[in-house]
Amino acid sequence: MAAKPDDSKKRKHAPAAGGKSAPKKLKSSTDKILKKPHKSIKQLGDKKQQPKPHVPVESKRERRIQAKELAEARKKKRKKHYTLEQELASLWEKMRTRNIAKEERSRLVSDALKKMKGKIPEIASSHVSSRVLQTCVKHCTQDERNAVFVEIRPHFITLATNTYAVHLVTKMLDNASKEQQALFISALHGHVATLLRHMVGSLVVEHAYQLGNAAQKQTLLMELYSPELQLFKDLISAKEARLVDVISNLQLQKGSVIRHMTSVLQPIMEKGILDHSIIHRALVEYLTIADKTSAAEIIQQLSSPDLVRMIHTKDGSKIGIFCIKHGSAKERKKIIKGMKDKVGKVARDKCGALVLVSILSIVDDTKLLSKVIIRELEGILKELLSDQNGRRSLLQLLHPNSSRHFSPDELAALGSSVPSLVTKSPSEVNETETSGLGEAGKEDVDVTESSLVNEGGKKDPLTRRQELLVHSGLAEKLIDACCEMAEELLRSNFGKDVIYEVAMGGADSILSPTLDGKLETLHGVIASLAAHPKMEGSDEQHLFEHFHSSRTIRKLILDSPSFACTLYEKALKGKCSIWAQGHSAKVISALLETSSAMVHKLVKKEVQPLVDDGILKLAK
Repeated sequence: MAAKPDDSKKRKHAPAAGGKSAPKKLKSSTDKILKKPHKSIKQLGDKKQQPKPHVPVESKRERRIQAKELAEARKKKRKKHYTLEQELASLWEKMRTRNIAKEERSRLVSDALKKMKGKIPEIASSHVSSRVLQTCVKHCTQDERNAVFVEIRPHFITLATNTYAVHLVTKMLDNASKEQQALFISALHGHVATLLRHMVGSLVVEHAYQLGNAAQKQTLLMELYSPELQLFKDLISAKEARLVDVISNLQLQKGSVIRHMTSVLQPIMEKGILDHSIIHRALVEYLTIADKTSAAEIIQQLSSPDLVRMIHTKDGSKIGIFCIKHGSAKERKKIIKGMKDKVGKVARDKCGALVLVSILSIVDDTKLLSKVIIRELEGILKELLSDQNGRRSLLQLLHPNSSRHFSPDELAALGSSVPSLVTKSPSEVNETETSGLGEAGKEDVDVTESSLVNEGGKKDPLTRRQELLVHSGLAEKLIDACCEMAEELLRSNFGKDVIYEVAMGGADSILSPTLDGKLETLHGVIASLAAHPKMEGSDEQHLFEHFHSSRTIRKLILDSPSFACTLYEKALKGKCSIWAQGHSAKVISALLETSSAMVHKLVKKEVQPLVDDGILKLAK
């Protein structure tokens, strides 16, 4: 039986007439387009002509005005004294001009202070109001300044930690009377350590420390030494300046003091607050009592590129010298690399120059020194020759540790060391320190340089100087600069020392025999300048008559026979009688006072008759 057809299947289209099926027509995209209803041109035109809803068009200017008004409204809500600040700002713009009359400025200042009365502690924290207050404090009367001081006195500590108010506090300190200054320093009592840990507050403590007298400075320092001294500030007197004396007189436990100072100083160093002299002083005092381990840790922590920020003060430079002396080679390398591009500034600084001198005298890595320090000194060589502090690094290489170029205090600083890091047993150091540092029969803490740990390298000092001065090429450039600037240096109060040391060839004849030819050239240049004839009525004195140059030339004659012969042949032969009086007489007499027989033989025929006739007098 045949199966029934499946009705569920899709019904086939009926065939077209004729029995043949019509060909299947393919659909195209154009068919779809044609099926869409077309809109007439008129309909399209009507749609364009339909009016849009009216939206008010704002210009850029109007939008800016609206934004400004909105910002003003928000500031009024957020700032309590916003309107007052705007009024003060307008007054400040007038009072700070330079060409304003004194009476008009006083009137504006008085108006501003009246508006701020009773609100100064609140508005001092504002960027604008703080500047207005600073100007007012600078130009107001003493009575008005006293009123401001009374108003902010209860809020000193709060204001001292504010970024903007701190400037008002320092300005008040600058203009404060002695009584007000004492009141302010007493207000810091109990807060010194806390404020020193604050980036902004530390500025106020440092400012007060700089302005205070010796007793006030001691009061601020004592809070860093011991909790007992922080609570009972009347325990110590101004005479007890050193921490060692304080511990001895008050019978404090040294271990307790060390622990307290460590807890105070460690956070300060970790935060990088290293610029202040009060911190430098506290660190120096700490190192005088610290045991070997504690002192070594501090030296290691400070031996970094940040040390360059400390060496601008007397105590800071002492810390720098400690780090150079007692630091390892690796730590010294960090310090030297930290000075890159700052050597010129360090060399010109009174205290920084001593640290640079210490580096040149101790560090053995002469290649690193030549690369970082010597090359930078060469670039500013002419500027350094006549600079009071800049010349010291050059003089140290030419004539080390000379009392002629360094004061006793400076030589003592260069020779100082950390007591616990010298090559003595800890028991001996502790006994020396706790016994009052100077009792009869006890050894003093100050020891010779040869007994210091890491105090110098293994290299011979003369070899180190030759590598830094001669082999690096510095000496040759130094002689060339002296030849070029000879007259200026001879007349200079500071330059005369440099040209004298160079013309002498340095201590231990370090420039000879390598640069003998250059030295002869320098001698010839000086002699040629001295050979210029004496000009009557000229404002500029001759080299033989000038105060500095005449004494420098006399000293060269006494100490350098070769220079004396060159000078006589080029400048004085047949002219000694002209220069036998006045300042120049000292130059002529030096030709006979020198110990060189060769010079005596050369000049005796011309100079001795001047002595016999009483025209020239010799020093006894």
